[in-house]
Amino acid sequence: MKYDFRGAEPNRRHIGPGDIRAATPDRPLVCLTAYTAPVAAYLDPVCDLLLVGDSLGMVIYGMDGTVGVTLDMMIAHGRAVTRRARHACVVVDLPAGSYEDGPGQALESARRVMAETGADAVKLEGGIAVEASIAALVGDGIPVLGHIGLLPQHAEEGFRIQGRGEDGARQVLEDGLAVERASAFAVVIEGTVEPVARRVTEALSIPTIGIGASAACSGQILVTDDLLGLYDGHLPKFAERYADLAGTIREAAQRWTDDVRSRAFPAERNTYAERPAGKV
Repeated sequence: MKYDFRGAEPNRRHIGPGDIRAATPDRPLVCLTAYTAPVAAYLDPVCDLLLVGDSLGMVIYGMDGTVGVTLDMMIAHGRAVTRRARHACVVVDLPAGSYEDGPGQALESARRVMAETGADAVKLEGGIAVEASIAALVGDGIPVLGHIGLLPQHAEEGFRIQGRGEDGARQVLEDGLAVERASAFAVVIEGTVEPVARRVTEALSIPTIGIGASAACSGQILVTDDLLGLYDGHLPKFAERYADLAGTIREAAQRWTDDVRSRAFPAERNTYAERPAGKV
């Protein structure tokens, strides 16, 4: 079931996985996370891709990590984002526990996401380990965005930068080649040393989307809540704050609190007068 984009602005073309696959080096891909309908609407005009990431576990639900996010949670937020996205390609993460058992489980989960959200594609973590599952999804007509390097869903001992040493570099490259062989339309490279991310980008024919990787990647993605200064947890080195919305929220709440306690709010303009008899 494909989302109906008939409400799109005139002359504004929806970007699909094929468009992402055809990205050229002269126009880096712009990608951000979105978890709610309003934020999707704000970001949609400037983004090529909106990711409904399982990072919502931390930034929305206050979890310590992404493990614990459920498929139902991803579907609910995915549906919210597709309701307002008219331009960007919308991708929904398959959460931990929804695909690792093999192609059968991955297909069941991905079919639910696609049918119940109207997203353009799904994303799952891993390279060689999930090559067969990616191939099965693509064979079923479900576009897949890969994810290699640092895999938050599988970082049982904490987040560690990937690609260090010959073995580490070889693993990231082999994972990237596996994702490409399985016909993913692009791949996220997360938390990987810069020279390795650069070499992987040069070695693959599909676009790479970096997050803590390299400026040489075909595009970049960040968690929007980090970008806007909304997340109150650890800000990773690769993130950059372009705004301080948390400060704006605190200031607005304090001003309203002061007005309520001084009885300046509600003012007359915020209340309703009784209508004269006979008036409608």
